[in-house]
Amino acid sequence: MTIANFLAIDIGASSGRVMLGQWDGARFALSELHRFANGVSEVDGHLHWDAAQLWHEIKAGIAAYAVQHDAPLSGIGIDTWAVDYGLLDASGTLLGMPFAYRDRRTTGVPELVDTLVPPEHLYAITGMQRLPFNTLYQLVAAGRAADGQLAAASDLLLMPDLLHYWLTGRKVAEYTNASTTMLLDARTQAWAAELCDTLGIPQHLLPPLVAPGTILGPLLPELRDALGLRHDVPVIAVGTHDTASAVAAVPDLDEHSAYISSGTWSLVGVEVMEPVLSDAARQLNFTNEGGVGGTIRLLKTSAGCGYCRNASATGDKQATTIAGQN
Repeated sequence: MTIANFLAIDIGASSGRVMLGQWDGARFALSELHRFANGVSEVDGHLHWDAAQLWHEIKAGIAAYAVQHDAPLSGIGIDTWAVDYGLLDASGTLLGMPFAYRDRRTTGVPELVDTLVPPEHLYAITGMQRLPFNTLYQLVAAGRAADGQLAAASDLLLMPDLLHYWLTGRKVAEYTNASTTMLLDARTQAWAAELCDTLGIPQHLLPPLVAPGTILGPLLPELRDALGLRHDVPVIAVGTHDTASAVAAVPDLDEHSAYISSGTWSLVGVEVMEPVLSDAARQLNFTNEGGVGGTIRLLKTSAGCGYCRNASATGDKQATTIAGQN
């Protein structure tokens, strides 16, 4: 029997894990290779992610596979939380620690954006829930900052795409995570160029979009050798937004189903085939996030797992109602 081995690297706001999935043609067997802590660090009054430490832990997890297994890997994929990003200079070097979405630098920015782009128009383009940490608001805040990082940047990579870049050398934006930025046109599934121009967000920062399932390339040879792997390994852009991968894994999810995903955030919604951009959806602050397989996740986001106690009585009913109005 031939067994295909895959590494799934899942990183959340408080922890990460490197999982081995073994597929025998009929079922998966899952085992944990490496688990590590994650969290924000306060530096000069701002909250940041320690991307270097995450990179160290990812390499440790891959190296653990090389120590324990001789068989070649059939693929490596990474998912993380949404909206946060790293900026690279022209040489591909990370310009500082990525900001964490809980940082207060976006205070007042949504209201500023409202004066430039009416909320109704913004929602009609992006279909995004109004949350102060959306990437769009972070970039407007970055453009107003005195550190000059945005002006010095050549590329913007969302967190999983940054890690993929370090694995493969390829700069892309995977669709499911890109859809959370408030910079993507929900209908065309392309970067919203006019919106970027209006808000002074440099379009050259935004990398080419790729669909979930895209093979980005092999693990860099020097990295493969340093980690002790004996064979080339394809790196695959999975549904890099962790909720996209979680919902894709739900068995038998159909038009009559609702899902609840609970972690640092609680997400309640339904899967639809087209974005719902109605004014009713905007007023209820629902969001349209890209899913795996061409789907849209129409959902409501709330902080903390306690929200789930009311979710099945409110959020999924509202989501189903709004979806039916599309």
